[in-house]
Amino acid sequence: MNANGSAGRPDPDIEPCSPAKDARGETLVLLARRANGATVCPSEVARALAAATPAATDWREAMPAVHAAIDRLVDEGLVMLSWKGKPLATRAGPYRIGRGPRG
Repeated sequence: MNANGSAGRPDPDIEPCSPAKDARGETLVLLARRANGATVCPSEVARALAAATPAATDWREAMPAVHAAIDRLVDEGLVMLSWKGKPLATRAGPYRIGRGPRG
């Protein structure tokens, strides 16, 4: 449940930051725009980065930066990883990104 008492809707009290041009910031922006408990796919972050970069030719080129940023965000406790609803301790194979204990 979010601050206004409704579940499943983005929290209106969380103001997403302006669109980020880096994987870390873009991940946090995408999560802030989602309902509490919702997750994002790392490819969503990469696609957003590619869309914001005029010279980018393929979102897949951004994936190494996304993975590195996610590893740092996990270490900071800002995001947590899961796959098919089960928590993951580390990034391995397919995964989803959700808000962490400090996020």
